[in-house]
Amino acid sequence: MTGAGGPGEPSGPPGAAGTGGPEAAGGSGPAAEREARRREQRGWYFYDWANSVFSTSVLTVFLGPYLTGVAEAAADAAGYVHPLGVPVRAGSYFAYAVSASVLLSVLVMPLAGAVADRSGRKKPMLGAFAYLGSAATAGMFFLDGDRYLLGGALLVVANVCFATAAVVYNSFLPQIAAPEERDAVSSRGWAFGYAAGALVLVANLALFLGHESLGVAEGTAVRICLASAGLWWAVFTVVPLRRLRDRPPAVRGRPADGSAPPGAPAAGMSLRGGWRQLAQTLRDMRRYPLTLLFLLAYLLYNDGVQTVITQASVFGSEELGMDQTTLIGAILLVQVLAVAGALLMGRLAARYGAKRTILGSLVAWTVTVGAGYALPAGAPVWFFALAAAIGMVLGGTQALSRSLFAQLVPAGKEAEYFSLYEVSDRGTSWLGPLVFGLTYQLTGSYRDAIISLVVFFALGFVLLLRVPVERAVAAVRAPVSGRI
Repeated sequence: MTGAGGPGEPSGPPGAAGTGGPEAAGGSGPAAEREARRREQRGWYFYDWANSVFSTSVLTVFLGPYLTGVAEAAADAAGYVHPLGVPVRAGSYFAYAVSASVLLSVLVMPLAGAVADRSGRKKPMLGAFAYLGSAATAGMFFLDGDRYLLGGALLVVANVCFATAAVVYNSFLPQIAAPEERDAVSSRGWAFGYAAGALVLVANLALFLGHESLGVAEGTAVRICLASAGLWWAVFTVVPLRRLRDRPPAVRGRPADGSAPPGAPAAGMSLRGGWRQLAQTLRDMRRYPLTLLFLLAYLLYNDGVQTVITQASVFGSEELGMDQTTLIGAILLVQVLAVAGALLMGRLAARYGAKRTILGSLVAWTVTVGAGYALPAGAPVWFFALAAAIGMVLGGTQALSRSLFAQLVPAGKEAEYFSLYEVSDRGTSWLGPLVFGLTYQLTGSYRDAIISLVVFFALGFVLLLRVPVERAVAAVRAPVSGRI
């Protein structure tokens, strides 16, 4: 077992999988450590189960149309609202609120990552951001009438917390899974997330479509769906908070017993030193050019992935003439098949390696986007076929990218590096939507806009192909095990 030492002698760098000593494992010897790690892994899966409903039910399905309607109700005769005195078209308010949350996330995530690594107190940070985000989401129940400012503020808080908590959550992966386990563990986490998203979305749709028979107004049904996502997020976050363990921060000169050496930064000073630590991390990253090359490849191809996810409904409604029921059904199909896709690609990675499997998925993404360009209008069957293709490659691409990146991160820098990784994750991509929007503005065609995303998959493929992953893993002094 990689990273496991004998009783009282944890091997590997501080924070690596299997460290913490026999007391932390709840027993003595490698068997107890393995069981403790598996218990953590099972708890870790449940944060994907907890937070994915925010991405699915809130960001993807319900909040955009509802908040736009609230803004339109508050608009003046010219169709403008005036947040902070700035004139904004009511129809653009949701997009601007999402953009504001993305910009704020990009500022908060690296700082939070630096503080998490410097203090070693990842669990409290995960809980703080998760519960603040879930509270903001549950508060959307009170978003009625013309309260567009409340809606925008809750969206910004929830999305920033969602992204920042994901940074801390992802940074646990190298600590709870040995290198040969990470593809499978990451894939199971994504599968848990998509399963939860599908389950809650089915319940939400049952309420939304049957609101009249239940005697509930449509707006009230939407607000219940939004609030239920926040409650789900809060309730199931308890599981990882009970199962995961904090590790001492990796500090040069730390004694073998894990206690802080003389002069080590105290956890209480972590916030004051966060910016300094972040600046140091950015300088240190130049020592790992292969990790940076993978990160650049990921930021490119994942921006394409995220843009397909967020813009597929616009493409379906505006270009292909699909109605709301068809669009929601397609989103649900993507959620269900993403579970199977994540598990299947995890098995393929065990046989062929994560890098080769991701490269194959990028070819599949390119073919899928090309097929979308040629899709006939007014043909729901073909639209569902497109959704099925997206679902089969979606979860696996994301899961294996996360586990492969975890192999390329130096010990003790997990949260800081994952804060940069998260810049192009759910809810925080920006370059792909910008290219999509500019292409539509210049051509007036959503077909041209969707095919423009091929460039992200092509460039990501070329850059990833150039990453020698064995050398990249060796450069961060991590053990190489199995196919990567």
